[in-house]
Amino acid sequence: MLYWFLKNVVIGPIVRAVFRPWVRGAQNVPETGPVILASNHLSFVDSVFLPIQLRRRVVFLAKSEYFTGTGLKGWASRLFFAGTGQLPIDRSGGKASEASLNTGLRVLAEGDVLGIYPEGTRSPDGRMYRGRTGVARMILEGRVPVIPVAMIDTEKVMPLGTKLPKVHRVGVIIGEPLDFSRFEGLEGDRFILRSITDEIMYELRRLSGQEYTDIYASSAKEPAAASAGAVSAARQKALARRGR
Repeated sequence: MLYWFLKNVVIGPIVRAVFRPWVRGAQNVPETGPVILASNHLSFVDSVFLPIQLRRRVVFLAKSEYFTGTGLKGWASRLFFAGTGQLPIDRSGGKASEASLNTGLRVLAEGDVLGIYPEGTRSPDGRMYRGRTGVARMILEGRVPVIPVAMIDTEKVMPLGTKLPKVHRVGVIIGEPLDFSRFEGLEGDRFILRSITDEIMYELRRLSGQEYTDIYASSAKEPAAASAGAVSAARQKALARRGR
């Protein structure tokens, strides 16, 4: 009920009026049955623009930090993410990754639409990065179709590091379903999982027109974070010298 209210009464009408999002290929999403929507990830608002363009409810797996805040801000965050169909997951790896996989499989077993970002995190610079193979495992273990989705220009609405959105028209391109049923029973083969994931990323690159780089987005963010930390430390030292 909260999902329907936010989508159709609160968030949806405002987003449509302000950003005028367009969609192509919405008919490729089946009206019933489990399916995975595998999307590129340019901005925090991807999980807002994609669901409002579809009739069916889309469930995303979101990092658990969004659900653990305290005070009024934490309450508002939990309400927003839960209301927009997102489930908390632990992305620390190991057993947490297995739990995330099981959460996604449970969504599919209930016949719902599961939204996944194979890159694992937002692109730091607008390029497309190497996909992680968790999406391939879900496809094979859940025995469900996967549909590639390209978000267009959402990074111009909410670039990394900004808190307020900018008005810019965005788009959603929904490709045709990809069939990997020929690999059923091979979800334990890491070479098969990599092959499936790479095929999905190739299709996402074709739909989005993004430049591709064959490293993980999380690895690309590490040098930027280190550089930002160095700049911050330098500024603190400069302020300390001025205060002497």
